[in-house]
Amino acid sequence: MSIAIRLTQTGGPNVLIVEPITEARPAQGEVWIEQEAIGVNVLDVTQRNGSVPILLPSGLGLEAAGRVAAIGLDVANVAVGDRVAYILGPIGSYASGRLYPAERLVRLPDVLSADNAAAILFKGVTAHYLLHSTYAVGPGTIVLLYGAAGALGQIMVPWAKSLGAFVIGVVSKEASVERARALGCDAVLIWGACDLPAEVARLTDGQKAHVVYDGIGKLTFAASLDSLRPRGLMVSFGASSGSPEPVAVGTLNAKGSLFLTRPGLGAHATDLVEYRQRADAVFGAVKAGVIKPATWKAFPLSDAAAAHAALEGGQSAGAILLKP
Repeated sequence: MSIAIRLTQTGGPNVLIVEPITEARPAQGEVWIEQEAIGVNVLDVTQRNGSVPILLPSGLGLEAAGRVAAIGLDVANVAVGDRVAYILGPIGSYASGRLYPAERLVRLPDVLSADNAAAILFKGVTAHYLLHSTYAVGPGTIVLLYGAAGALGQIMVPWAKSLGAFVIGVVSKEASVERARALGCDAVLIWGACDLPAEVARLTDGQKAHVVYDGIGKLTFAASLDSLRPRGLMVSFGASSGSPEPVAVGTLNAKGSLFLTRPGLGAHATDLVEYRQRADAVFGAVKAGVIKPATWKAFPLSDAAAAHAALEGGQSAGAILLKP
């Protein structure tokens, strides 16, 4: 049976509802995709729990990979049978099949399976803009990265190392230390087990970091600011512990003329030309062996609630997929 996951209210994983669907005829510029693998992201969780508001009732999910099953009028960039993937666009990727704008589809290279594409495209594009656009990481850049052993960290660490960076990874528990080191971190710190800014200073001969990538938010924000060198850049790109408190402008001056930014994927992957360039860069990095797709676990689509519970509970050690 073809199904989709929907929600009519925000809350815990139990608000996710399985509903039957039937294939619909694509309108102009649309395709119908039979989906083979669906990526699960922290953004999905924050939309489900209400931290990031969405209009309800709604589907959920912003990335997937599969095959084009039918096309509407004026679709020229893909054909029936093409292997494709996508990120962003209309919410609702948690489905065995769906209508989707053809212009946002990217064809998959032969080296990537649907599972690998769903595991890496959303997070890979995120890593690309963070490392190349938000801050141009290069030889000698000292990077402080939270979640170094997580799904995004597994892409960002080796990519940053390939650019010549010195990477200090932060993990939440001892069990993640060796995984972060194996990815290429030059040093790994455990949150809560040390004075983080002091350790960053020690590891860098007092210089501290050029850039901090903080996806945690409220809990780590102050320590992140104190881990930056003068004129360093604080990149607050997530809020798994809640949104940071407002920052007085004078605080940035007092701590060394710091820069602060809150980037988002939409501003870096909505323009079609930019989106395709970033997707090509991700595929190129996979082909070159710089980054590798890594799936921790694949759940049946009907068990989306269990996938969310695993992600929120900190159980995952890599990307989570849903399989129709």
